Amino acid sequence: MWFVVFLLSGISAIEMTFELQEHEVQCFHEIIPKDKKFTLEYQVISGGHFDVDCHLMSPNSKVIYKEQRKQFDTFHHSTVEEGEYTFCFSNEFSTFAHKTVYFDLDMEEDNKDAPGADAGGAHATALTQLESSAYAIHESLRLVVDYQSHHRLKERIGREVAEYLCERVQNWSIGQTVLIVIVAFGQVFMLRKLFDKPASRGGKVGI
Repeated sequence: MWFVVFLLSGISAIEMTFELQEHEVQCFHEIIPKDKKFTLEYQVISGGHFDVDCHLMSPNSKVIYKEQRKQFDTFHHSTVEEGEYTFCFSNEFSTFAHKTVYFDLDMEEDNKDAPGADAGGAHATALTQLESSAYAIHESLRLVVDYQSHHRLKERIGREVAEYLCERVQNWSIGQTVLIVIVAFGQVFMLRKLFDKPASRGGKVGI
């Protein structure tokens, strides 16, 4: 068992797809301020039974989320302390199947970051309305990007399942074809052996 550790900071959203080998644990670290709401979403795209273990720890090493052999899940949390939060994905229970895992860590933006929060006066109010419209468009586009990511994820999972089923059907068809050929040759051989009459000794054929 070995750990791969990443330090991710300075961004409000993390989206990643990575390979998780058998008997492997990968941990990610993110520094999150106090009173910050975030959402952790993950899903196994391919490999084995499409399941993985996941747990999330606070800066004081307290486990605030833990699930085993989940195909997908979404976890919402509001921080009560600032520090480095650790979330790990484990494939230790698998002996030969490696997994492809997708996760998205999204932190909500503070309302004070919205444009025009500290604006004052008539001119500032007009400018604030324009900025608010631009901010609303930005949030809508962000939501569209999020929906597109989920649709691409579902499309990839469907493709993985379809390719897996296609491979299984192809292997089964090849096995059936080989079996039919073997049975056909065996029947021909048995029939020829059944109707073959050996010649009697002395050069005479018995009646």
